[in-house]
Amino acid sequence: MSGHSNYQPTTRFGKWLHERLPIMELVQAQGMDFPTPRNLNYWWTFGGILATMLVVQILTGVVLAMHYTPHIDMAFNSVEHIMRDVNYGWLIRYMHANGASMFFIAVYIHIFRGMYYGSYKAPREVLWMIGVVIYLIMMATAFMGYVLPWGQMSFWGAKVITNLFSAIPFVGDYITTWLWGGFSIDNPTLNRFFSLHYLMPFVLAAAVGLHIWALHVPGNNNPTGISVKSAQDTLPFHPYYTMKDLFAIVAFLVFYMAWVFYSPNYLGHAINYEPANPLVTPAHIVPEWYYLPFYAILRAIPDKLGGVIAMFASILILFFLPWLDRSPLRSFKYRPLSRFFFWVFVVVCVILGFAGSGLPDNYFLSHHAAPAEGFHFTYKVVGQLATFWYFFHFLVIVPLVSKIERTEPAPASISEAVLAKAHDHAA
Repeated sequence: MSGHSNYQPTTRFGKWLHERLPIMELVQAQGMDFPTPRNLNYWWTFGGILATMLVVQILTGVVLAMHYTPHIDMAFNSVEHIMRDVNYGWLIRYMHANGASMFFIAVYIHIFRGMYYGSYKAPREVLWMIGVVIYLIMMATAFMGYVLPWGQMSFWGAKVITNLFSAIPFVGDYITTWLWGGFSIDNPTLNRFFSLHYLMPFVLAAAVGLHIWALHVPGNNNPTGISVKSAQDTLPFHPYYTMKDLFAIVAFLVFYMAWVFYSPNYLGHAINYEPANPLVTPAHIVPEWYYLPFYAILRAIPDKLGGVIAMFASILILFFLPWLDRSPLRSFKYRPLSRFFFWVFVVVCVILGFAGSGLPDNYFLSHHAAPAEGFHFTYKVVGQLATFWYFFHFLVIVPLVSKIERTEPAPASISEAVLAKAHDHAA
């Protein structure tokens, strides 16, 4: 499925370069002439949106690093200096902070689209697994970045999350001490997080390159889930999908900049505008919104080690999805029972997010769970039920339904599906 190009250089410089480094042939073959299924909808544009947001995050992050001071006595003030004294520093910082949220909005849509249309099934298993690795790198990068402003939520959020590793038997305390660079969260911790936060986006970019490479071997999946069978099923990527992606990217950037200019702090925590104080514990410690479902899973298990295992298992289970789903059809478009349970799963993920936002205060600052009272108990029970359904979905529903459900008739080819849709619109 990888692209083929008849690129022929027309200038003397082009011929000279082509003989030594045929990069333009590669660009034309993989970026312009690449055969792409002709029925891709706008859900497929989020790959391009994510690539755009990664570039935005790297560029704004590099500029911020020029003015940031990774020292516990100066980090908070250096961020205030960026906001108040650096030319357009407020814009760069708000773009970077809100860009993280936009990145996760796009990646969650991208993941759910892949699940709905069966983009994890053969021959795209490696493509899917690389995507899960990218998601893990994103989570680690965002966590380390949130610590850098060295506000109250930055400090205590780092304390809560790094304390989780102490639950690992035998080696947990050693891992926590290594993460801290000492016996408490201090200057070595901030320095480690800053250096890793600067490095990880470039690791992420390399993983994205590998992800694109893995995509270009079998080619794109499509809404029907049917493999490409002839040239009539495809269109060249340029100009058909470059223009479609460009339109979607511009629309998403408008949405993104609306947050930057009109609600730049809405997705953050006001308490993070207070300098970090190890002696004053905030009344309510919660992670950023994109971690809340996993925080709810962590919280749902009464045992601390069990909660840590469940939280990591909730992500690692995605690696096995290609083998849990045994249906011969990819797309849920022709799998009514799977489609129903997919939307139930989406609702459960949203419920986990709400449950994670109402956790008992300072739940994981010690090895023992704090008692839940009042509405916190309600959040805890809802989180436990949603956590049960989350794993039940992957371990029971997906394998069982994929074997017993009656599928709807799928078209013989992509072209047949496109022509049938055009005929329906004409009628």
